[in-house]
Amino acid sequence: MPFEPPWFSPRFFIDPEILRVIRAVMDDRVVADLWGCDVPLFGSEYQRAHVDYARPLFGEAPDLVLPPFALVVSFGLVPIGREEGPIEIAPGTHLWPRSSAKAATDAGSVRLESVSLAVGDVLIRNPWTLHRGTPNTTCTPRFLVSTRYVRRWYSDDSRDVRYIPRTLWESLSAECRQVMRFPVGP
Repeated sequence: MPFEPPWFSPRFFIDPEILRVIRAVMDDRVVADLWGCDVPLFGSEYQRAHVDYARPLFGEAPDLVLPPFALVVSFGLVPIGREEGPIEIAPGTHLWPRSSAKAATDAGSVRLESVSLAVGDVLIRNPWTLHRGTPNTTCTPRFLVSTRYVRRWYSDDSRDVRYIPRTLWESLSAECRQVMRFPVGP
């Protein structure tokens, strides 16, 4: 997503209530290091169930259950009901061994739950929870904006990060600059 209006607003990153929840789950020094928008159009199909940012923190122990080090906050720019292609989530699968969770979801023994969102609703999820996108059967694009918050020490190469224009960065509040971890450009 570009760092310019109408696609960018500091409010996407520093909503006090959302940050209160994120910080309660992780810690006070979280940063937002990724944001984007999923937009299924009419004719889209079911995605395969997957996790985001699939590389485990410890490659030698990929099924080690850890406290959250990343959370994804998503909200719709339009109402998202069954017809618009809502996200479906397999609750609790972030706590399972990955191969078991994936096999159970693929076999249909774990139910995927549809998450409808009204404008103003927010979904906070662990990115390791199995989920998928569903078909949009309407002629209206479905916009689901997501921001990833991570513990300050966490970094990975799972994203192609655009830089924030320097003039925009300098216009942001100190609180917003503290929460956002994106490269600053010219």
